Amino acid sequence: MSTRITIDLPDDAFSALRSSPEDFVSEMRLAAAAKWYEIGLVSQAKAAELAGVSRERFLQALSRFHVSPFQETPEELAEDVNRG
Repeated sequence: MSTRITIDLPDDAFSALRSSPEDFVSEMRLAAAAKWYEIGLVSQAKAAELAGVSRERFLQALSRFHVSPFQETPEELAEDVNRG
């Protein structure tokens, strides 16, 4: 099940990314999901689902958006290793 949402955008909004309306919407979903993942609101799997892409494609997009695929800081990872 899914819900359709309508967003009104000016006609020239699509020229910002030099894309069609369909590509613009896909990129907007991906950007929102990447940001929500970056700030810890959603998991990788949920973000990929929200973006409408595979988890692999989502991870590739994170690199393009300069977002780390890891939600833990290097310090937190080191603490986990030292505890283990």
